[in-house]
Amino acid sequence: MLDGRRILVAGMGRSGVSAAEYALRQGARVTVTDGRRDAPTVDGATHRYGGFLTSDFLSSDLIIVSPGVPASAPELVKAKVQGIPIVSELGFAAERLQRSGVPILAITGTNGKSSVAWFAHQLLTAAGRQSFVGGNFGTPLTELLSADTQPDFAVVEVSSYQLEFPGALSPNVAVCLNLANDHLGRHKSISNYAAHKTRLFENMGDDGFAAIPASPRLNPNGLLNHGATSAQRMWLDQHPGILRSGDQLMLSGTHDDGPVDLAPLKLLGAHNRDNASAAVLISVAAGVRRDDIHIGCLTALPHRLEPVHMAHGVTWVNDSKATNIDAAIAGISGLEGAKIVLLGGAGKAGAEYNRLQSVLDKTVRWVICFGHAGTEIAEALSHANLECAATLADAVHAAAKHAQATDHVLLSPACASFDEFSNFEERGRTFTALAQEATA
Repeated sequence: MLDGRRILVAGMGRSGVSAAEYALRQGARVTVTDGRRDAPTVDGATHRYGGFLTSDFLSSDLIIVSPGVPASAPELVKAKVQGIPIVSELGFAAERLQRSGVPILAITGTNGKSSVAWFAHQLLTAAGRQSFVGGNFGTPLTELLSADTQPDFAVVEVSSYQLEFPGALSPNVAVCLNLANDHLGRHKSISNYAAHKTRLFENMGDDGFAAIPASPRLNPNGLLNHGATSAQRMWLDQHPGILRSGDQLMLSGTHDDGPVDLAPLKLLGAHNRDNASAAVLISVAAGVRRDDIHIGCLTALPHRLEPVHMAHGVTWVNDSKATNIDAAIAGISGLEGAKIVLLGGAGKAGAEYNRLQSVLDKTVRWVICFGHAGTEIAEALSHANLECAATLADAVHAAAKHAQATDHVLLSPACASFDEFSNFEERGRTFTALAQEATA
């Protein structure tokens, strides 16, 4: 279907490279474009780097967009007006997988979507099913198109950026976990952000399952909704759907309703019980029997409330993926016992750091603010023991000075990493190395 077609791939991150390589293998005439001059190259493609040319967009039969390129880009706006088809890399791959019969289990939300995707993948695998996991994190979905064998399920994390151009994406099971102030620099308002999130449900069939939270904490002002979806409407915190009380989970409206015991879960934090609950709902809605759900198999992804070092009775915990305030609140409140909390990095538009005050209770002995947003965070908070540090390294050494036996030192920064680091993974790895150095 792509043979001879003129395909433009805009944005040459990992997903863009994957889409370009696949289109070339299908016989397409591929042009790749990126604002960077040093973006990755793809053999066989025409390269336009250092900026976008409107003529490339208007002369294409199909434009495949990477998440880093916003829908507001002038070249995309002009192409849309001209009626040129535009689709995200994930939507492009999903349409082809759906035609081949691979069920897609899709997860979005402000926080927790990577963890829930990873948990669902592990539950499916433990139940004897072949599962792919990727999308917005890990492996681009397009790479699955060229796999030698197709899995029983594709578990896909989906970002709001990918939902700007979802194409024919039609998941069999779809979950939007929560909504919080994030990515407002791109989406401009939380209502617009919510509208993009729930586009995940638009194309679903009446044999699918679509789940959102009811709680105002997770769904402020009811901005998340099922829309006009044909799928069965489910809830993450009431019936039909799932309802959790402590370690007991109750499912309703699925193929196998009834209780699931979460007690075997070994991970830190109440939010991981919520994440595990969502993964159970996804797996059972996809057809796994409750008797085949093995909660004890779940392991965490790196940089998500991850214990990384222990010395002198102090446990150092890397929660670098907590790149917004709600994620930091979940990490701080989910870690029991006395702790020192490190907050800071590159601030985000609309961040209300005073909301962190609610979890800076008697169990938080010290608050150390660092990085570009450090001073702003400190000014928004009130705590008996609060100080500012210029860098993450300075913050770690200050924490080591203050730490006492049985303390946890928690990096749960509530900020992006881009003041010092290229991504949250690099920040988390650096935190681990600094902790080891500071306690040597």
